[in-house]
Amino acid sequence: MSDSTSPTSHASAPGQEMPAFPSLPHWLARWLEPWVRRLPAVRRMLQAQFRRVAEMLRRELHPYDQDPAVPKFLHLPAEGLPQEEVLRVLEGLARWEAPRWQEGYASGAVYHGDPEWMDFLHRVYALHSQSNPLHPDLWPSAAKFEAEIVAMVARMAGAEAAMREDPAARICGNVTSGGTESILMAVKTYRDWARATKGILHPEMLLPESAHPAFDKAAQYFGVRAVRVPVGPDYRADVDAMRRAITPNTILLVGSAPGFPHGVIDPIPELASLARERGIGFHTDACLGGFILPWAERLGYPVPPWDFRVPGVTSISIDTHKYGYAAKGTSVILYRTPELRRYQYFTATDWPGGLYASSTMAGSRPGALLAIAWAVMVHMGEQGYLEAARRILETAREIREGIEAIPELRVLGDPLWVIAFTSDQVDIYRVMDAMTRRGWSLNGLQRPPAVHIAVTLRHTLPGVARRFLHDLREAVEEVKAQPATEERMAPIYGLANSLPFRSIVDDMLHLYLDVLVPPME
Repeated sequence: MSDSTSPTSHASAPGQEMPAFPSLPHWLARWLEPWVRRLPAVRRMLQAQFRRVAEMLRRELHPYDQDPAVPKFLHLPAEGLPQEEVLRVLEGLARWEAPRWQEGYASGAVYHGDPEWMDFLHRVYALHSQSNPLHPDLWPSAAKFEAEIVAMVARMAGAEAAMREDPAARICGNVTSGGTESILMAVKTYRDWARATKGILHPEMLLPESAHPAFDKAAQYFGVRAVRVPVGPDYRADVDAMRRAITPNTILLVGSAPGFPHGVIDPIPELASLARERGIGFHTDACLGGFILPWAERLGYPVPPWDFRVPGVTSISIDTHKYGYAAKGTSVILYRTPELRRYQYFTATDWPGGLYASSTMAGSRPGALLAIAWAVMVHMGEQGYLEAARRILETAREIREGIEAIPELRVLGDPLWVIAFTSDQVDIYRVMDAMTRRGWSLNGLQRPPAVHIAVTLRHTLPGVARRFLHDLREAVEEVKAQPATEERMAPIYGLANSLPFRSIVDDMLHLYLDVLVPPME
């Protein structure tokens, strides 16, 4: 399958044009790439391009470096600063950064954000700031919080119905540090399960192209081959393509509810049935949707089956720190049976320091985040989550209809509240840059070039949806009227989307991470 390219993609700034590469099959691009990168002209062009990108990233990611009012500490001060002075610096940074997300300019990122809500979270954290679940003898409350969070989330994910229908089901799980760790734990679990029960030493998992890259991270960490399978024209997983990709080494199939890029829900029943038929695991990644879909279903929205009520679904990940409205740093990984979950655990029996056991990646964990997730769920209750979902879904419908009314834009797939849109008439990445200049923080997508907005409670505030649509119409008109200029993210996304040679894009991402936390000078 060849990379998607856009005829309007703006790959570089004027005066530093990237050469036009043809769209190539993946296998041919991989074969050609080492040879192309050795060409002196290409090497010079890449070096110049990367220097320009690095400078732009430095300006974007480290705005405080040029502000003399913000102190900079590259070594410990000889004398520690008074607490009041430290707090003044932190309060100043918070005041500068807060308006964009508080006023609803961010896609996702902050899912609640009400000042009274944050004060509630801060008070809970203060009460349990020293708690560590690694020491349940000192903090048995941490074990209580984790067990009850798991039980509440499991019931949201159809656990009771599943256990009525399936005598072997006893839904269980753990709290992790986020969706990525939940996915890491699931992949590690299936790897060890397949090794122990099937003797599979070279495991593979099948992922729709739209599945989260956390699965690729897990594949890299745990030695599992990740096989990406093309999605259908509706951007949902292609069941027939997944079926054809299964091998004797396949240990896991994955579906998303919904997928991050396009906000659409994969055909979970068909995929899970396929996994069950072949005797392999099936994971629903509901990190984004687990706290919306149960309530959307109650509200009468068209929600296809996705949870443990679907036979064959053997694990689910759901983030409490997104639409569960807890503080950043908690998610839940659920399994259909305790027997499967045991493959997640780590134990050490011969250490001189004593017996050691941990259920997830971390040893010490912040018990305060468990306390916050528990407190938030108990405070919100079913009615609170139902009302929050209603507001988000109604606002998302208004935004989607407004985007569809802009002739130059079209919505991808059939999303409920994570709305991706593209254009065949204007460069969508330049539209994203124009929105950035208007204060918006949106998510750029690729293959095909697109932008999405994940609607949160911040967008349900009065006037935010209208402001977004007004600014989006203006941004489209601006791009139509003005020639391409030096922009913010358009060159990077244009380059990433159009290049068939992915190691160049990989180098660019490494550059981004280097600039984010630079080496010492």
